[in-house]
Amino acid sequence: MSIRISHDPNAPTASVELPILQPLPDYDLEEIEQPTPRDVDPLLASQGFKDLLDEARSLFEREAAGHSLEIAQLTGAICQDGHTHRPGLWLVARETSAPAAQPMSAAAREALTRIAELLRQELALG
Repeated sequence: MSIRISHDPNAPTASVELPILQPLPDYDLEEIEQPTPRDVDPLLASQGFKDLLDEARSLFEREAAGHSLEIAQLTGAICQDGHTHRPGLWLVARETSAPAAQPMSAAAREALTRIAELLRQELALG
């Protein structure tokens, strides 16, 4: 399970899913593998996860400066890996300088891929 980026062909947006693949004790996210999606919900509602979202937002905004990228939405995700479910980050990024009905530019796509990988590494998601 790795980073999933889905680009919208009709808008300058893309969604990014970043699953949490290892425990994050700094955010009180210890038991990340759960048998059902319902068991992930308490993790997504925890203060530790909210702190993780705040950190992700700060990192994204710092790295996106100069790339015309902004966060349109940042929230939790329930990521499935076979029969296991785990929490993850889900964000929608928008290229602010692109026409509304056009896909994200190649430069913005590259920047978004780099930023997603940086988020994975800096937040120790796995």
